[in-house]
Amino acid sequence: MSATPPVHPPVAVESLPAESGTGYPEPFRSRMGGASWRSLGDPFGLTQFGVSHDTLQPGASSSVRHWHTLADEWLYVLEGELVLRTDDGETLMRPGMCAGFKAGERNGHQLLNRSAAEAKFIVVGSRVPGDLPMYPDDDLAVFVTEAGRSFVHKDGTRY
Repeated sequence: MSATPPVHPPVAVESLPAESGTGYPEPFRSRMGGASWRSLGDPFGLTQFGVSHDTLQPGASSSVRHWHTLADEWLYVLEGELVLRTDDGETLMRPGMCAGFKAGERNGHQLLNRSAAEAKFIVVGSRVPGDLPMYPDDDLAVFVTEAGRSFVHKDGTRY
């Protein structure tokens, strides 16, 4: 008896389309530098967690330093060197190292590529309805309406 094939066959990561850019408004957008990512879960129809393969060019940042109200986040370094910046300081991360961030813990995190070579990592995050990112270092917040999410100043005014 033969095995039933998977609904979605395996794919090579490099065959998936790479996305770049950021949804952040200025002045945050220009601080991010060169970054791209490939969604690894969406091609398989995954809805309970997101998975991406991210690449940061030299001088790039993964995001504005943030934490999540309801979603867990985890990352694993594949290539290169990254600096993990949290309330606890900075930690150099190399291939084979991982870090996790529990939902609701108010310790913002961010990855920085301060090296001369690109760095690659995997990010996994739970997709929890109502989750919001919080930005402890910047005048940035997310405002949610029936029309969707938008970035605002912490006093509620739009960028």
